[in-house]
Amino acid sequence: MNNLFMLLQINLNDSINTTVAEAGELKLSYWELAIKGGWIMIPIAILSVIAVYIFVDRYFAIKRASQTDINFMNKIKDYIHDDKIDSALALCQSTNSPVARMIEKGLQRIGRPLNDINVAIENIGNLEVSKLEKSLPMLATVSGAAPMIGFLGTVMGMIRAFYDMANAGNNIDVSLLSNGIYTAMVTTVAGLMVGILAYLAYNILVAKVEKVVFQLEANTTEFMDLLNEPVE
Repeated sequence: MNNLFMLLQINLNDSINTTVAEAGELKLSYWELAIKGGWIMIPIAILSVIAVYIFVDRYFAIKRASQTDINFMNKIKDYIHDDKIDSALALCQSTNSPVARMIEKGLQRIGRPLNDINVAIENIGNLEVSKLEKSLPMLATVSGAAPMIGFLGTVMGMIRAFYDMANAGNNIDVSLLSNGIYTAMVTTVAGLMVGILAYLAYNILVAKVEKVVFQLEANTTEFMDLLNEPVE
């Protein structure tokens, strides 16, 4: 009985070792997969670097634009009430933010019709938003182009795999087709990963820009209401 148990245990251990050895043979690092993707992985890698650079650059630029002194508008209001336009202009010039540049343009137009002041502020606001949105169209392009390039690589890989099978004649090996297929699919996976991440990054940045636009509109409305107040 003990001999039978030991024999079963030995067979089980041998099976486990064989399975582990086979699994070890099938392991493939991400770098090896990328290499098997061929030259088409190069433009996908370049697009991924571009996407990361744009996201990091725009993220911090938008973050800086959204950081405004809470008391900024209160100080502007006090200066206008005290008829200290020069002090208000000096405050705007010393504050590096889109809101400050918009209010500065409005202060420079004081004395003209309110509609002219509002138009001048809106023009500066549009310019500031355009600066924040710089390179976002490129990020959107990456989100669409990367999957398409990956799919192109897969199609090219499939054509090559079937071409190799045709040249093999009667000596067709299943591994020949399977290796060609999984190698070709690498580019699609890589393209989709870059495209999805770029798409998420684009929408995150767009949401942050919209938040800044809302702040600019709120401050513009507050400034125009301030100019519309009756003179005491």
